[in-house]
This record gives sequence, C-alpha cells and structure tokens, in this order.
Amino acid sequence: MKLLIDENECIACGQCKSVCIRDNIEIGEVAYETGSNCFECGHCMAICPTCAITLKIFKGREGRIEDYNSKEIPLNYDELLAFLKQRRSIRWFKKKKIDKDTFNKLIEGAYYSPSAQNEQDVEFVVLDKKLNDFMKHVYDIIKVQEDEFFRVKEFGDYIRDNSTKEYHPLLWQGHQLILTFSTDKTSAVIANTRLELLAYSLGLGGFYSLFILKADEIDHGRLMEFFPSIDKNKHMYSAFIIGYPKKRFKRTIPHKDINIKYM
Repeated sequence: MKLLIDENECIACGQCKSVCIRDNIEIGEVAYETGSNCFECGHCMAICPTCAITLKIFKGREGRIEDYNSKEIPLNYDELLAFLKQRRSIRWFKKKKIDKDTFNKLIEGAYYSPSAQNEQDVEFVVLDKKLNDFMKHVYDIIKVQEDEFFRVKEFGDYIRDNSTKEYHPLLWQGHQLILTFSTDKTSAVIANTRLELLAYSLGLGGFYSLFILKADEIDHGRLMEFFPSIDKNKHMYSAFIIGYPKKRFKRTIPHKDINIKYM
C-alpha cells in the first residue's frame, strides 16, 4: 500500500477514486486502497478537498504542497503565445556566468515536469569548470564522423588549435552547458523544455546541440565514463548551451507551415 489516508479528515466524497487510473481506491465509510498497482501519480492527493491523502513517498515533504485556484490560470493564451514568439536560439553570449542559485530556479521547471510512468528519473548535469574536458571527451567519440560532417571536422581542428578559431564550433560563445539524462527520451525533452522556458523568463538564452548528442548515439558506454555517478541505463537526450545573451532579436520571422491532419 502506498497511500496514507487520514480517516478523520476523509469525507468519502469519491473525488480520489474518480481520478485514479489504476483503480487503486474504493470508497466505504472512508476512502481505502485496493492495492491495484498504484504508480504514485499523486492525482488523488492533488484533488482531495480535505487534504486527507498523502503518498508515503512524500511523507516529510509537505512543504512542497501548494494550493492553487484551478479556475484561475496565471497567464492567458495571448500572453503565453507572445512569450513563445520571442524564443530564438541564442549563440552569442556575454562572459558573465550563471550562478548556482539561478540554475536551481531553472530546475524548478523540471521539478514539476511530467515523466513516463511517473518515474521521475530525469537527471541534470551542469558543466562549467569541466566543460572543456567534457568537450574533448565528446570529440574523442564523435571524431569517427569527421569525414561525414564538416562541423565535426571543424570541432576537431578547434580542439587541436583553438587559437586560430573565432568561436567554438559546437559551443559558439557558450561557457556553460546543461545535459539531461533519463531512461525515457520524452521525459528528458519535456523537462529540459520547461527549464528552457524558465531560462528565457529570467533573461537567459541558449540553443540545443545535436552534435554533442552524437556522443551518446555513437558510444553510450564510453560517454558515460565521464559521469560515473549516473545510472548507465540513462541516456543523454538533451544538450543545452545556456548563458546571458549578447544579442537581442527584435521580431519574429516566418516559419514553414506545420502540417496537421484531423482524422
């Protein structure tokens, strides 16, 4: 059994049962568990009108519980769309670095992110002091594709003699990098997307690197040698270079139309 149900507070209203997708809750004089494979989504806990239900795994973390008015969305459609329109990839950064407190603010977005089967197994690595060592490690893995991708060859030339290059071929002017690891790709991408949007709300910016991700695709085991504390079953699904933008854009540009089919 995974729930703590306060019988003194429970009013047997059935709200918890109505949102349980695993049929783990029944209603008698009070709510009770059936043991039907609860996967700790917390829906019952979030909808109970009297706060009578707590997941055992969250015992002692009551400070993270916040009430809100579900009928009042904090921002409207036009505001959010206007915010999304201003999002652009940023490659030119100031030398100023992001501090740890700011990174922790960004992680709050990922903290409230959904994940597959509610496993919450997404992990982040912020690379700063060890960024150059990591990039050399990445190159040692992806250099097998130098003949196929000009950018990888350019990266190799930079590693060998960066004094002749105006900017880093993969990081551009970036000094800090956020890597996202998970056993599930979708969970990692959703979590980092939320983190990215919070970053823009704080005046930060960045861009994603598919070339860095090639290291995981080419040789996952070797990549993970750089991260001995992370579960080897987790893959690096996002590489986001982040910083304080040196350039600010002024307008949107047209995009190719998105195809949508209603079937």
